[in-house]
Amino acid sequence: MLAFPDGFLWGAATAAHQVEGNNTTSNWWRMEHAPDSTMVEPSGDAADHLHRYPEDMRLLADAGLNSYRFSLEWARIEPERGFVSRAMLDHYRRMIDTARENGLDPTVTLMHFTVPEWFQRDGFWRADDAVDLFSRYVETVLPILDGVRYVCTINEPNIAAMLAGGEDASNLVAYGLPNPDPAVADTLLDAHHRASEIVHSVSGAQAGWTIATQAFHSTGEPGADEMVAQYGDPRDHWYLEQSAGDDFVGVQAYTRTFIGPEGPLPVSPDVETTLTGWEFFPQALELGVRSAWERSGGVPVIVTENGIATADDTRRIAYTQGALEGLHRAISDGIEVRGYQHWSALDNYEWASGFAPTFGLIAFDRETFARTPKPSLAWLGEVARRNAL
Repeated sequence: MLAFPDGFLWGAATAAHQVEGNNTTSNWWRMEHAPDSTMVEPSGDAADHLHRYPEDMRLLADAGLNSYRFSLEWARIEPERGFVSRAMLDHYRRMIDTARENGLDPTVTLMHFTVPEWFQRDGFWRADDAVDLFSRYVETVLPILDGVRYVCTINEPNIAAMLAGGEDASNLVAYGLPNPDPAVADTLLDAHHRASEIVHSVSGAQAGWTIATQAFHSTGEPGADEMVAQYGDPRDHWYLEQSAGDDFVGVQAYTRTFIGPEGPLPVSPDVETTLTGWEFFPQALELGVRSAWERSGGVPVIVTENGIATADDTRRIAYTQGALEGLHRAISDGIEVRGYQHWSALDNYEWASGFAPTFGLIAFDRETFARTPKPSLAWLGEVARRNAL
């Protein structure tokens, strides 16, 4: 039996745009419906989590989980510049309350990739007032965060900076990540710091951002180690280093990438891969947690995403078992890890890849929205009940 620390959070995660449906005032909705869109399909109704969140939270809680990470949708709360929807603020307050009523500690993300369409139109993260506008939004949602312990300011700013580099979103499931926009990275860091200050005005609230850790591996060839630093620093390492002094850092780990002297290498044809084409590599989580701890100077870690896109739920369980064994090793070595939130609670809209990559612990019918919990949900729930593998 591998026991986890007392009070450990066991949960699952979602992102608003990927599960709520009809996020029509967001920049992603506009991109999905553009005449030249490279996205496989639009998000449409998604999983209709906007209306069905009480059922979804009950399923997580009934299985044995005690935590749920979800995001607020800025585009719904401020659909036009300067107009705040009180109804949507009330909606997200109800989500927070419903999580608590079900015994789920709510981890709230303030921005999970999507922004209002007007924000992108008016300059996006390159606008002079971008940080001011995001800070105003954080001030707006502050009253509904009362009593929330963990607030994630910005989801995967390293990926957001790559998307802002002007390359296609579909590149995010390829082995070579796009070039990040360093000016956008600096702006996102400023936005994170400003948001954290605002969040800290709520008693007991803790703030951090969540980083997509990449588990870059050197091939060992001459020049490969140097390339790991050159390639990895602006895509991963820098963000973990900038987490120093935060209340926590979120780690989001899925796979690894080998780096040779010329850069990233395609996934080897002789390894097991997932529906996103990534290598089946559960150890990515342990490596990501260790990297976050070391590079941040010992900031507490929450695993805010970890999972696998597969149609074979037995492989999801096997992957998660391996990931949690590695997480336990990291904890045993003295790394402070406060929780594990699986990606994802629901099968969802995987951005440019559409609905085909299934990451969920719960499946849903695209026509009726009927929910079908997978065996992996019951398995993870039992781990949570025991607080042990």
